[in-house]
Amino acid sequence: MTNIASKKISIARNLILILLTFQISSSTGQVKEKPGKDTTEKGRTNQPNNSKQTTTFPQIHTNLNGMVTQFVRAMYQDKKGNYWFGTNANGIIRYDGKSLDKISIQTTQKGVSVREIVEDKAGNIWFATSTGLVKFDGEKFATYSTEVGLQNEEIWSICIDRKGLIWVSTGQGVSHFDGKKFTPFIVPDTKVENPKSMLSDKLVFQFLEDKNGTMWLVTDGNGIFKYKNGEFIHVTSKNGLTDNNTADILEDKHGNIWIGTFYGGVSKFDGKTYTNFTKDGIIDGIETYNFCEDRHGNIWFSAEGHGVYRYDGTNFTQFTTKNGLTSNVVQSIFEDHKGQLWFGTWQGLCIFDGNNFMNAKDKEPWTN
Repeated sequence: MTNIASKKISIARNLILILLTFQISSSTGQVKEKPGKDTTEKGRTNQPNNSKQTTTFPQIHTNLNGMVTQFVRAMYQDKKGNYWFGTNANGIIRYDGKSLDKISIQTTQKGVSVREIVEDKAGNIWFATSTGLVKFDGEKFATYSTEVGLQNEEIWSICIDRKGLIWVSTGQGVSHFDGKKFTPFIVPDTKVENPKSMLSDKLVFQFLEDKNGTMWLVTDGNGIFKYKNGEFIHVTSKNGLTDNNTADILEDKHGNIWIGTFYGGVSKFDGKTYTNFTKDGIIDGIETYNFCEDRHGNIWFSAEGHGVYRYDGTNFTQFTTKNGLTSNVVQSIFEDHKGQLWFGTWQGLCIFDGNNFMNAKDKEPWTN
């Protein structure tokens, strides 16, 4: 890689980190919203069209009626068909089949960031936000934070395991949430040589429970911890990883574990061997994440500054702005119930219908 390319990637990464941390508030231990408190009917506000609202980046494709000023960093469609969009600074946006609405979360914080959206077996929707753990039970929204034991209200990742226990990650560590209170989960303090945490040495960027019941904890600069039955295995660059600055993880339907990193590209672990496709020169871009497996079994992921890749089990295909992608900087990927793939970028939302990339509003006019 040339020095110019390296500098461009470094600049892009620094800008992302600035945006990621832009909403971080200094924690005072106070709760900004108590559990169960809801000030609007079903948590909804009738959001006017804000198409003239100032955006951080020029919006080539739709930004959801002007409601998104930065980018969409989490997308999900629930069992009932509702679309949920978690933004980097504008909170939660929902489309219920009738209208596109911005959800009102009462907080004194300016700008709420939503980093992950999951659904439990009962149909409750959970949001990892910069103001605490938010739950939607189908009728109202409730926020759980430091009042019930969360170390810090700045949540980066959540996961619901097969037992229904919620794993929560903040910059102050990992907690378990049983629906009522948070209980700290202690991760070993074993460190790699010269760890390079970008935000916090206690931060877990992503959780994964694999088909064998092993929990994978993807850390900020300290590799990955595998946890099962009270025992930990520390996976680092010495025993499989190409980079200890891990970013994302996915288990595909075949049981392969895909790992994205900030400086070492993408790898696949088949249970015995780690294969790094970036190191082998198959993939461009050392910063990889946003894994998504579509209904056909294709693995999609973004490579910072290089668009997105699709792996069909044999070959990788790269898609960039030359193919219609909104931007080569992609922050989220998700497949809806129609089989459409959505891409959240710095410059709006686009959809891939299996053949072409296009402005999301051309396929879903309600996104405008």
